[in-house]
Amino acid sequence: MEMTLIVLIGAVAAVLANMNIAVFNDGLRPIVSEHTEGRLTRRDLAFTAFAMSFGLVIGFGIPFTLTASIILIHSILLGTDIIGLMTPKNKWGTPVAAIIGGAYGAGLLVGLEGFVKLFEKLPLNFLPAMGQVGAPVVVTFMAFPALAVAFQFSVKKGLVTFIVSAIVRQLAVFVNENKFLTFSDTAVTLNQEGMALITGMIFLLVFAMKEKKEEGTSIDLAAIFSDKVAKIRKNVVFFMIIGGLIAAATNLAIMAGDPISLNLLADGKETDAGIAAAARALGFIPLIASTAIATGVYSPVGFTLIFVVGLFSPNVWVALLAGVIVIFLEVMLLASIARFLDKYPGIRNSGENIRNAMSKLLEVALLIGGANAANAIAPGFGFFFIAGTYLLNEAAGRPIVRMAVGPVGAILVGIIANILVVMGLMTIPK
Repeated sequence: MEMTLIVLIGAVAAVLANMNIAVFNDGLRPIVSEHTEGRLTRRDLAFTAFAMSFGLVIGFGIPFTLTASIILIHSILLGTDIIGLMTPKNKWGTPVAAIIGGAYGAGLLVGLEGFVKLFEKLPLNFLPAMGQVGAPVVVTFMAFPALAVAFQFSVKKGLVTFIVSAIVRQLAVFVNENKFLTFSDTAVTLNQEGMALITGMIFLLVFAMKEKKEEGTSIDLAAIFSDKVAKIRKNVVFFMIIGGLIAAATNLAIMAGDPISLNLLADGKETDAGIAAAARALGFIPLIASTAIATGVYSPVGFTLIFVVGLFSPNVWVALLAGVIVIFLEVMLLASIARFLDKYPGIRNSGENIRNAMSKLLEVALLIGGANAANAIAPGFGFFFIAGTYLLNEAAGRPIVRMAVGPVGAILVGIIANILVVMGLMTIPK
């Protein structure tokens, strides 16, 4: 079943890109629209897609996939964007895109299993140490609403949000330790990070809804781009298919929508991963809704809520059905969502701040996690290598995105450590 799901996801996503219906890379949607409206050739579109997505697949998607042995959605869907847009949109090009996309998905899954077996045969198996890459992410994720509040409103309000979130977290720890909450004589354990996250999101939403719309600034995007909305609705069946498939794959813990929920899922914390995925989805709704309405090109994962239903569903079949229903409702409500965001500009603007806050948090957390993992593989040398790699990457103009420096650096340390062990220049850490 796992292989079938991944192959189908790869095939359908490649077809959606090939037919200019949906692409995963947010930055590609306006460019695909330029092509469909005749202002950009297919050749230029293909080269642009490759330039925008290939580096992210190699430097972002694959490293995270390897650290947790769970496929990060970026690994597969950024690749299918390239495959779909580089194959001609005609009667033979579309089937070819489906075949290559499916084979690419299968290759990711088989390659992942092969990598795990390969690590076990190395002189120094550094795969267990790679689990430390995501450890700081799980704990620090609760701070992102406070950072988003600071970006959008003020540092003072961000600080208040952070302090209250921290207090709520410690209260949850106190309640758990003293077993104050019980149900049928069984102690109920609160997730302290989850409680802090919910508290921060409440502060963010309250501040955002208080931000009033200025007189004469209302723009009904859904009305202006009614033909684009109609195009997306016309293809709703495609979105329902891939939405169900991705939700099912997420339920089976073979796929995750972001590095945070991926690391939680790798630790077996499905509920925590679902909460993290829901918080992330909130930040993506304004971006995906506005770009979809303006371009007529949707995202194969919709508002990313399909990951949430996949994680909270009791089994794979419920997840499959829930994914189909959720993405259908998203498409049908697209115009209404756009009008709501226009009514509350604070919420619309918060999307960008939420994403920026998450990116900043991930950059710091993954650098710390990568350094810890590297140092566990090669004590002393690991810290030196990660620090040097980060600084040299900055000096070179960041050829590797900041949040990937930690995971990529840890993998490189693992490779170097194995070479040193074989050469007799390093002993295996105990």
